[in-house]
Amino acid sequence: MSHTFEELVAKQRAADEAHTRVEQLRETYGPPAQERWTGTQSGTYETALRAWRDLARDLQTALSEYASEAGRPRPEIETEVERAAARSGPADGGAPGTDGS
Repeated sequence: MSHTFEELVAKQRAADEAHTRVEQLRETYGPPAQERWTGTQSGTYETALRAWRDLARDLQTALSEYASEAGRPRPEIETEVERAAARSGPADGGAPGTDGS
């Protein structure tokens, strides 16, 4: 499956948001091994953790496919995607490497 740079940025943002949610739950509920969570808390945390893991896995697969199709090093693509996702606004729609870096 072919991915666009903008799709990779969207996947990165989704994974980042899911990770933030897991961290927020951990902060709210306390460390999983140290606090006694309710069934609802455990279920909420496990669902958030699975979502983050699945989104991160999908992102990693897409990054590898994109890098292979583009004939470029994967770490280079990953860095560009992370930078674009970290910007506050939506992706500028430009080609990789046009973000002024």
